[in-house]
Amino acid sequence: MTRGPALRLLTWLAFLLAVHCGSATGAELLSRESALRNLSAAKATARRDAVVRLGEVGRMQDSARLAAMLADADDEVRASTEATLWRVWARSGDRRVDALYKKGLGQMNSADAEAGVATFSEVIRLKPDFAEGWNKRATLYYFLGRYRESIADCEEVIKRNPHHFGALSGFGQNYARLDNLEKALEYFEWALAVNPNMQGVALNIMGLRKLIAEKAGRAI
Repeated sequence: MTRGPALRLLTWLAFLLAVHCGSATGAELLSRESALRNLSAAKATARRDAVVRLGEVGRMQDSARLAAMLADADDEVRASTEATLWRVWARSGDRRVDALYKKGLGQMNSADAEAGVATFSEVIRLKPDFAEGWNKRATLYYFLGRYRESIADCEEVIKRNPHHFGALSGFGQNYARLDNLEKALEYFEWALAVNPNMQGVALNIMGLRKLIAEKAGRAI
């Protein structure tokens, strides 16, 4: 399913407004349990409110329920779900770890990759079950050209969070850099199966299939 950038931007802005100001339909009044129940509501507005609320109160164990909403019939539900999953995944439950995680994000945004690796390594040391610490270090390893180390960290992410479409896509990017096109394709297809809204991954799949077919043709 392809969606234009303008619609993505409008949906994202609507999500942020709901988070900071409260949904017009009362998402801020929902308990976590009510929000989880409302993921199955017939009305798209109720599902939207539920997803937004889980961005505030959702827990890691809610990932499977939320990941299923990535295939919802409603555009806004799908976009809000993606944003909510990233918010849920970024909460370690430990204030010290959360502070270090925030520091690491600042280093990433400042392109200080080596410092970021050190910070996320400390996050991993303090809370090895926090999948997002591994994921952020995997991202930095990729940008540093340390592809095998990035793959190893992606493996740690998936052990802890099998719904992590970002890490699955990361596998694909790393294997593509290592010229293992078949393996890259396998992981990109897995990522798209988890999150069918990843247009860039869909394009990568098309390109890889073409390259693999051309490579096979030359080998004949």
